[in-house]
Amino acid sequence: MADPDDDYVYDEATGEWIPAAEAAAKRAADVVEVRDAVGNVLADGDSVVLIKDLKVKGANQTLRRGTTIRSIRLTADPQEIDCRYEGIKGLVLRAEFVRKR
Repeated sequence: MADPDDDYVYDEATGEWIPAAEAAAKRAADVVEVRDAVGNVLADGDSVVLIKDLKVKGANQTLRRGTTIRSIRLTADPQEIDCRYEGIKGLVLRAEFVRKR
């Protein structure tokens, strides 16, 4: 039985009010763990360094090994990270080609 003093939050997936602790447990289970080329866990906002020269499709540009990419964002795919780099919009990199800085 739930404690009457617990906070409740609305779960949009089920359409029900659930205890806050249960909602936090659901969010923790939904978190995707993204690892870089050497096994470090990546998080939103991290800076990464490229470990290989990468040709960017549609931009006629090559990102050189050692290039630092700042403020990455994780996606639902555990092998892809979304990021920005000057002159390239919508850049998505594979986690296997980066190392956490």
